[in-house]
Amino acid sequence: MPFLADFHTHLFSRTLFEALAAASPLRGTTAERTERVTRGLDVALPSADAGEHLARWLDEMERHGVSHMVSFASAPEEHAVLAELAAHTQGRISFFAFVDPRQSGAAAELARLLEHGTVRGALFFPALHHYRADGPEAAAVFEVLDAHGAPAVVHCGLLRMPLRERYGLPHRVDLACANPLTLVPPAERFASMAFVVPHFGAGFLRETLLAGAQCGNIHVDTSSSQAWLATEPARLSLADVFERALAVFGSGRILFGTDSSVFPRGWRRDLLLAQREALGACGVREEDRARILGMNAAQLLRISP
Repeated sequence: MPFLADFHTHLFSRTLFEALAAASPLRGTTAERTERVTRGLDVALPSADAGEHLARWLDEMERHGVSHMVSFASAPEEHAVLAELAAHTQGRISFFAFVDPRQSGAAAELARLLEHGTVRGALFFPALHHYRADGPEAAAVFEVLDAHGAPAVVHCGLLRMPLRERYGLPHRVDLACANPLTLVPPAERFASMAFVVPHFGAGFLRETLLAGAQCGNIHVDTSSSQAWLATEPARLSLADVFERALAVFGSGRILFGTDSSVFPRGWRRDLLLAQREALGACGVREEDRARILGMNAAQLLRISP
């Protein structure tokens, strides 16, 4: 089968649910809050055994023919889980750290995780943590990634985090920090490092295209159900979005992703089918489709397809 790599998924371990529950203002013990939030949702609480949770993801990958997957930590508390699991992924999963550059010791912690082989890159949320990607906080962490040849995934645009909202946690998003154009200065400074903008910019499509046109080391990923399309002034289809991205990024800087995260939904094959259909509508050649659906990720992660 062709090499299929999903560059955007979330581990969502039991540790994440427990960390959110511990910080939640909801009534009850941490255990009660952990259980309560999943009631009424189509979300199964992950196994308390991290190894079992990993095995479930590996089974899901096998079932859908996913060759490799990038899986993000969604809270710093998950880093210990990643360290526990990193050596047991059978080479099928690359973990990325969750980094808030404002926190003391963030750069040193990321360096430790990279040096130990726990993670292969990092995920950033400037709008959630209220800093700019071209500011001094991020620069120190980007230096660490650049030194290790590791990519930075920087979430831009609209940001909804339903799980945090269900736990009643503050969700103050500053969209002034979410503009992909703020990636241009660090991308120019760290010219050999890869920066990835998820979800086609999640509402900042034009800005993402401008950033990609300016800097050849800025990439885009195709993940999510693209709900941000409702904010576009012109009616766009997914094929339209791919066509515009291809015109700027070519087939070499677009990374397939789904944003898969929870069970029982599991891996989002529906998004793969929708994206394949959109690529077909754009008349993308088979070799270019192979780049987008896997080979670009293999190159960025320095793994053999």
